[in-house]
Amino acid sequence: MYQPKDSSLSPRFCGIRTFMRLEHIQTTDNVDFVIVGVPFDTAVSNRTGARYGPQHIRNSSVLLRPYNPDQNINIFDYCSGVDYGDIDVIPGNIHRTYDNMVKGLAPILEKSIIPIILGGDHSISLGNLRAFAKQYGPVALVHFDSHSDTWDNYYGEKYMHGTPFRRAVEEGLLDVNHSIQVGMRGPLYGPECIEDARHLGFEVIPMKEIRKIGYSEVLNRIHKRVAGRPVFVSFDIDFLDPAYAPGTGTPEVGGPTSADALDLVRGLDGLDILGFDLVEVLPAYDSGEITAAAASAVAFEMISLVALKKRKVQEENLKQASFSNAN
Repeated sequence: MYQPKDSSLSPRFCGIRTFMRLEHIQTTDNVDFVIVGVPFDTAVSNRTGARYGPQHIRNSSVLLRPYNPDQNINIFDYCSGVDYGDIDVIPGNIHRTYDNMVKGLAPILEKSIIPIILGGDHSISLGNLRAFAKQYGPVALVHFDSHSDTWDNYYGEKYMHGTPFRRAVEEGLLDVNHSIQVGMRGPLYGPECIEDARHLGFEVIPMKEIRKIGYSEVLNRIHKRVAGRPVFVSFDIDFLDPAYAPGTGTPEVGGPTSADALDLVRGLDGLDILGFDLVEVLPAYDSGEITAAAASAVAFEMISLVALKKRKVQEENLKQASFSNAN
């Protein structure tokens, strides 16, 4: 069983920086989840520097503790995890980077281990989805973001951080009729910037609509849309209002608080989630490191969902064993 160092015995400023002070080891034995970094930011359209996002999130995560009071679970009572390290990216070459991602994620997915993947810019989601589709077939997408990232091209380029989900639909990686995008907002070039995502098959809940229907209804619609399908969750940190996450490349005002975002991630409990990515954290603009704190908290909630899923399986197995013994 792999779990973090006890910070009551070993100070947080000791040792190399891994997520939550987990063991840094590339293993697929006896683990339920792994933290994987993909420090690639060649595909951004504005601020660069998200390549340093994974280490920035890891630095902040040393403050995390194993018990989640909001979900009432001690993560490592039910699951084991490691910091798997980073996939080797190729700066300036997105296609070779995608190949490395598919190859690097393969041994993890082959053992049904759940990766929490730290970016990097949002272009990495296409590489992630290629790896997942290769192992599992098309997956449903739950996407939290201020942008739909379904542009056809950016500056004539087909592979940018604003295009991954259009490419994913075109490549057949997504069960798009059971996929949903949440939080879109901000000035656009025209209504097609949102409508294109709907035409591709996504359900889209813009921030304007979220304010009308409330977060509980958003979660109801997510669960209804996914409807028991295998799920990949993609979380762009610019989903948060820049007051809570200034350290990102394309901030958009008018977004959720960090508390609201954490509640939304917690509310994904019960979905058949196969993996996560968390992208677009940019340390150079992270005043007071509040973006890193938010991002590490989101990743912590993602790990908590893994533990909750494991606990439910254990409880169900105990019920079945009890029923069998009674008969």
